[in-house]
Amino acid sequence: MPHCIIEYSNDLENSITPIELINKVYKATFKSNLFEENDIKIRAIAYKHYQTGNKKISFIHITIRILSGRDKELKKLLSNLVLNEFENIGIKPLSITVEISEIENETYSKLVF
Repeated sequence: MPHCIIEYSNDLENSITPIELINKVYKATFKSNLFEENDIKIRAIAYKHYQTGNKKISFIHITIRILSGRDKELKKLLSNLVLNEFENIGIKPLSITVEISEIENETYSKLVF
């Protein structure tokens, strides 16, 4: 845990690769000291078709799904660390959002082969 899902507009691939996006999220998530390095899972999904209000701008939305039980201060720390990793990305116009979402411990199942 955590599961980090990066959703982004595919036009960003002209400026930054999916691997660079993944590396930024990984670095910030690990820097939080909330997770073991081997437990951080990240995937990226590009969107060709999307709507961003009344004008189309590039976007990155990062959802970080963690097991329940951490307080709001720790979740805010994680959110800010990830957002700050993208602060100097140099792409404009660009909307970047980070969401921390909880997975209920009681309903989470995992199987590894």
